[in-house]
Amino acid sequence: MVLQQNAKVKLWGWSAPAEKIRIQVGWDTTTYDITASRGARWVAEIKTPSAGGPYTIKIKASNEIVLEDVLIGEVWVCGGQSNMEWSADQGLKQSKEESPNATNKQIRFFYVPKSTAATPQDDVHAKWVVCNPEDMLHFSAIGYFFGKQINATTGYPVGLINSNWGGTPAEVWTPAEIVQNDHDLRKAAEKLNPSQWWPHARGEAYNAMIHPLTNLEIAGVIWYQGESNVGTHYAYQRLFTNMIDGWRKAWNKNFAFYFVQIAPYTYGDNHINGAFLREAQTKSTVLPKTGMVVVSDLVDNIKDIHPTLKKEVAARLANYALAETYQVKGLHYKSPQYSSHTVEKNKIRIQFDNVPTTLLSKGGEPTDFYVAGADGVYVPAKAVIEGKSIVVSSRSVKEPVDVRFGFTNTAMPNLFSAEGLPVNLFRTDK
Repeated sequence: MVLQQNAKVKLWGWSAPAEKIRIQVGWDTTTYDITASRGARWVAEIKTPSAGGPYTIKIKASNEIVLEDVLIGEVWVCGGQSNMEWSADQGLKQSKEESPNATNKQIRFFYVPKSTAATPQDDVHAKWVVCNPEDMLHFSAIGYFFGKQINATTGYPVGLINSNWGGTPAEVWTPAEIVQNDHDLRKAAEKLNPSQWWPHARGEAYNAMIHPLTNLEIAGVIWYQGESNVGTHYAYQRLFTNMIDGWRKAWNKNFAFYFVQIAPYTYGDNHINGAFLREAQTKSTVLPKTGMVVVSDLVDNIKDIHPTLKKEVAARLANYALAETYQVKGLHYKSPQYSSHTVEKNKIRIQFDNVPTTLLSKGGEPTDFYVAGADGVYVPAKAVIEGKSIVVSSRSVKEPVDVRFGFTNTAMPNLFSAEGLPVNLFRTDK
């Protein structure tokens, strides 16, 4: 077990109604005496120190429970659909190669079993395990590599809670009343296709796999999801930001929420809905204490919805958390992002945020730029790097008005910051 450091954590359980319970923890000398409710539930709030351990927790009533090998550190929830769920035993070469070296007592796993419920639940049937080669094979690869980097850099013990389900749309992870009470979200949810492999009803996974965790103090959430919402991309920003707000309200904490932008993929005959979804994810970063990592360069096959380079994805998430949550200096963790543009005769100059030094292209001139005139017809554009800006033009568009970059399902542009992060997609015709 890992408990969040420097926090007021809750220990809770069930006993006989009105039973007296005594709790002793290994990090201080205080004895905590509480009484169970008439409903037979009890809860105690206990302050934790800075990272350390192992400690013992003793809980005594008519019987005694002893929790041993308890660490105090950083607790992160690993949520989303299959790209977060994907593990070594599902064929990830990087994770299989890592497995023999995955013994680490400073990292603990908690795997929430896949389940659904019609109403919010209070408990899950699972247990903490110490990171070891066998259990690592079945745990989220992104979660593991994220936790390993956080632990290695900070020295803090890390608890990773695996709560995800392949194929799931965001609606099932959102408190049901949020979707039900919003006309647009409710209509979008009605378009979801039922499946025998994963839930589709609003709130079902939240009730069974997230709500039971809300008594736990956490540092934050890492999230990889969105592929199953491409068909209703127009509602995703509203849905996703409301989901995050709903979780924070349930936890009563404005915790960090870092997520992965979906990767390039074919998505059937439609060539642009995936780009709209990535745009919606980008817009979702307006919420405080959120951050998004771009992975358009970490794809080995655009016809496979599960890119295999999970270690690199995890590193970008970890760098974001290290910089923002743990205040580690000197990290480059934000992808270049469109800031503004100006029309200069027959050209358009584009300015970017998050470019510390300069932009660069890999393997030739910058790709995936398109310009349009007043008619709104986009044509491929020539792009020239000028330091931190890009100048685009096309001989067939004498008076350019708008620009798009990387705005297709499968675009894998070759434009990066000099620090190695891919430039995020954008369009100016909004």
